[in-house]
Amino acid sequence: MIWKPGDWILKICRGWAEPGVRTMANNGDCGFGSAKRATPRQFEDLPRQEAYRDSRHYRRQSSGTPLAQERRRFAAITDSNIPRRSCKLGSRNLAFAMRLARIFCFAFPVLLMIPLVSTAAETPVIDPANMDPRVKPSDDFYQYANGGWLEHNPIPPEYSRWGAFQELIERNYGALHEILEESATQVAKGEAPAGTVRQLVGQFYASGMNEEQINADGAKPLESDLGKIAQINDRKQLAVVVGYLHKLGIGALFDITGGQDAKDSTNQIAIVSQGGLGLPDRDYYLKEGEAQMRDQYVQHVTKMFQLLGDPEEKASAEAKQVLAFETDLAKASKTRVELRDPEANYHRMSGSDLAKAAPGFDWSAYFQTLGIASEELNKIDVEQPAFFQRAAELTANAPLDDWKLYLRWQLIHATAADLSEAFVDEDFRFFKQKLTGVKEKLPRWKRILQEVDHNLGEALGQLYVEKKFTPEAKQRALAMVNDLKSALRDKIQNLEWMGAETREAALKKLDAFGVKIGYPDKWRDYSDLKITAQPHVLNVLAASEFETKRQLAKIGKPVDRTEWGMSPPTVNAYYSPNRNEIVFPAGILQPPFFNVKADDPVNYGGIGAVIGHEMTHGFDDQGRKFDPEGNLKNWWTTEDEKRFQERGQKIVQQFDSYVAIDNLHVNGQLTEGENIADLGGVKIAYAALEKALGRKSATEQNQKIDEFTPKQRFFLSWAQVWRNNTRRETSRLFLQVDPHSPPKFRVNGPLSNLPEFAQTFAIPDQSSMARPPDERVQIW
Repeated sequence: MIWKPGDWILKICRGWAEPGVRTMANNGDCGFGSAKRATPRQFEDLPRQEAYRDSRHYRRQSSGTPLAQERRRFAAITDSNIPRRSCKLGSRNLAFAMRLARIFCFAFPVLLMIPLVSTAAETPVIDPANMDPRVKPSDDFYQYANGGWLEHNPIPPEYSRWGAFQELIERNYGALHEILEESATQVAKGEAPAGTVRQLVGQFYASGMNEEQINADGAKPLESDLGKIAQINDRKQLAVVVGYLHKLGIGALFDITGGQDAKDSTNQIAIVSQGGLGLPDRDYYLKEGEAQMRDQYVQHVTKMFQLLGDPEEKASAEAKQVLAFETDLAKASKTRVELRDPEANYHRMSGSDLAKAAPGFDWSAYFQTLGIASEELNKIDVEQPAFFQRAAELTANAPLDDWKLYLRWQLIHATAADLSEAFVDEDFRFFKQKLTGVKEKLPRWKRILQEVDHNLGEALGQLYVEKKFTPEAKQRALAMVNDLKSALRDKIQNLEWMGAETREAALKKLDAFGVKIGYPDKWRDYSDLKITAQPHVLNVLAASEFETKRQLAKIGKPVDRTEWGMSPPTVNAYYSPNRNEIVFPAGILQPPFFNVKADDPVNYGGIGAVIGHEMTHGFDDQGRKFDPEGNLKNWWTTEDEKRFQERGQKIVQQFDSYVAIDNLHVNGQLTEGENIADLGGVKIAYAALEKALGRKSATEQNQKIDEFTPKQRFFLSWAQVWRNNTRRETSRLFLQVDPHSPPKFRVNGPLSNLPEFAQTFAIPDQSSMARPPDERVQIW
């Protein structure tokens, strides 16, 4: 299927969406993040937008999605509240973003919008009541900074996790709800001209809120699509139907998009990658310890086939066949760690070469269905050739009846959250209750709100910016970006382990960084998208098809560097290796990250560390492989590359040693890029703060607030951004699929490497929060 920028994981690294909604195409990965192909790296995997990191998002990741796999470098800050479906249909949004910039995201699942105007002030910015004085800073700084809050803020039943990001999202729902209700009312009165952003947003929301009609329709709106699948009678027609489903944004078998050529960043080519799985990750199909989850998955697929009208015995047999089919795809799929290697996932070839490498699949019929001209297929990046060889073998040899079952499942799996209540409930029962531990669905209006952001992110973003964006926030954020760039420049110039040749190239790349803040200079053109009073699921498919066409239309054309991979209201940030740019949507420019009423230490520990995180993604284990123009090109000397890898291995070993829950450890290889970015982000932000404090009087430099010095408030600010209670089921899932470490270790991990932190809080040697000098990680 195709990836589109919308408003992720997701986590994957794309975020998750809450029960029953699609991930808001945030295009990005998540927490502060990163990914391969030039997947943008998100600050958080919010990929954490407690949005709704849902299995679908992960499914895309596991299937090769940028977000999830981190292969495509989308480094985002979080993985916030996204609708779950976006992982599928919507995942394109996310995926594109990740693709678009191979983005590295910053943080948690918090993709929703929040007012840019500061609303703080009732409570202290650094509230002592949120802390736990029973814990020493030297033993567990995360618990010391957040213990009071963690104890008194249980997870609401409709969420898989609850933290600072989610609190902001909830406070912002009111404003977004108001925008959508106003828009829907104007549509009903005929006051919103067709094709305007107000009409698109209002009609989409109104169709999603028409629960009576949705329940009456059941799966009837899909009869035509189900009929196409049932009528497959040869291998050519099979390829045509796969192409048709991809047009609708349904990721059957593999994924396709149009994006930057990793080794020619000025041009865009077709990109195909592994995909087609229903579970969040290949390991769910292959590991012995996941046998129970596989059984539950079969039960879920069985019930979904029953809802389509199949008798229970037949549905059960069909579900087992679906599992067997997807298991075959999983065996041919790369692991998430393997997907993190940009070079190993880049294989440019022509369309004719692809047909020879993966015979058995009618590539000509497939590309023709998608409307891709033969002259545009002289360059295709086939990211995982071995996967496509196996997929083509299945196309040639698997019985057509097995294919029909699989494609039928893919269609209903992708659209279940937009059908009648029976489908929604069963979809929620497995993907949210079983996989993430969530107890209740979000109210319908919140789920549809998330869908609007996912499918019409820039349309809703225009209405949001009109109400909430302040030029002052943009200017102050830009000033901090410049402060952080200066601090990083100083760090690079004084690195003892880096030679002169590599240092010069690193500085050149830093100087070439692009910066985007707030919202796009040029809004997306939605004039070809028609949202009408038709069944809601058809509006969702129409929006997804629109995005598919938009992405594929890029093939063979120059890169549009004005394009964004996240919507303006998104509470996240990202770095794109292919574009060598850092992006901060309007939604992140507010408390707890950025507070116009707060002192400098709080802002440097919040948005400053976010900025530093995204900058560091340009020089982490993946981002460092891209040059100033965004090309996958090695600019390191052999000696310096070896020194970097040795330091990177130390951070892998550090995080491998952390036990998250039960006997499950953090995956140091999967999270390496994000851990490097967290460490670099805090270190760079602290250096910038020291410069800022140096411009103040001696009294101001040492002025305490609530008994904490400025430097102590800096580290407390960083820690309190990550306060988060997470359900055990969600924690287990994230450990498998999320390129970001759990919140506790995003705080304690980086800080235990910093002498600056140890000095600020008088941390004794041999303490848990002070790593031995020979184990301390120092990179940037």
